[in-house]
Amino acid sequence: MEKFVFFGGKGGVGKTTVSCAYALKCARNGLETLVVSTDPAHSTTDVFDQPFSDEPTPVTGEAHLSAMEIDPEDEVIRHLDEIRSDLSAQVSASMVNEINRQVEMAHQTPGAYESALFDRFVDVMKNSEAYDRVVFDTAPTGGTLRLLGLPTFLEGWIERLAHKRRQSIDLFEKAAIGNMEPRRIMDGDPVLERLQQRKEFFEYAGETLRTDAAFFLVFNPDQLSVNETKRAIDGMDDRDLAVRGLVANKLTPEPDADENGRGARFLRDRVATENERLSQVRSEFAVPLIAEIETRTKEVKGDILGDVAAALAVDL
Repeated sequence: MEKFVFFGGKGGVGKTTVSCAYALKCARNGLETLVVSTDPAHSTTDVFDQPFSDEPTPVTGEAHLSAMEIDPEDEVIRHLDEIRSDLSAQVSASMVNEINRQVEMAHQTPGAYESALFDRFVDVMKNSEAYDRVVFDTAPTGGTLRLLGLPTFLEGWIERLAHKRRQSIDLFEKAAIGNMEPRRIMDGDPVLERLQQRKEFFEYAGETLRTDAAFFLVFNPDQLSVNETKRAIDGMDDRDLAVRGLVANKLTPEPDADENGRGARFLRDRVATENERLSQVRSEFAVPLIAEIETRTKEVKGDILGDVAAALAVDL
């Protein structure tokens, strides 16, 4: 199995439960494992009954397992403050106020969360030497797809920015000195240096996601969730990222054969409907169904989390 494992899916399908269960399975098999939540709902704290922050913290009672929760709002603020600092160091004092205004406006723009979270989880990947496996509990599908699509989009964007920067420097040099020996402003240009750093950052991210990451999708056995899963598979395929497997979560348990009350009849009807959706997934999706997990009457934690972990037919 690749070092980095992502579990995604529609909001509310149980990604956190499945992510934590798989991380627990890895840890109990001796792999140093980190589970990372990038979902604003942050249920990892509830699953393990202990608080986590944006730094890895050992899970109490579980050797080899650590967890961290990344807060999207905090990441946006940190990300934009870093941009403000970088830009302010490159411009005149008269431009600083305008930069601050533009950065504040950027805080509210679509994609700000995705960009900030992307930087953070790539940073986690680049600094994960202490772990054999890093499991990401990602945000709902739409945001995750935008997140995973950033390397391809931004690598080209950075290239175009660098090209424009070189052109502007070349024109400035020619305007300043005509056909005389260039002043070599381009050498050591801080903007070009920063663009090159970002280019290398996105190249690392793109290569790592393509060659050292595995992607799984969690869904519930209802038509809306199945449809969303199909769109997610297609979206991942468009980004050259294959989905390794599907996890059907929150399946309704079938009543005993001798039960025939109103509740039992309801459960049988529900089970029949869910089986239709599972048959649809098996017949129409090229991605294999690797686990079918029944819903529990109690919260999934402790021994129950271990049972879910055992049901996941995911390689270690």
